[in-house]
Amino acid sequence: MTGTGDEPFIAAVKPLVDAIGGEMVPPDEARPDDVVLAWQGQDVVAVRLPQLADSLDHILAAMERRKGMPLADLDRKAKQEIVRILEARGAFSVRHGVETVAGALGVSRFTVYNYLNRQKEA
Repeated sequence: MTGTGDEPFIAAVKPLVDAIGGEMVPPDEARPDDVVLAWQGQDVVAVRLPQLADSLDHILAAMERRKGMPLADLDRKAKQEIVRILEARGAFSVRHGVETVAGALGVSRFTVYNYLNRQKEA
């Protein structure tokens, strides 16, 4: 996966790949859905993107790490903000997205829908 001079490039993109829950693989092992990245005219690394459902779990885990506590322990205002951020990121277009988010927040699906409706009314 690495060749002469491409280690800084790989080191630079690794935090982004980790943040989206992707996987870095050698470019010659790239699948049709992988994104091959080039550096100085050479294919250096392929990024295998996660499935949308896996991405949602990854996003929720990252939010939990940032908050320093389980999302279910947040107050109502913070949970509403989480729902707003997740909606902007398309989390509710994923199959079972509302259920997944409701479980992470420790609220009902109905509550998540209420949070979403309040945003649209604001």
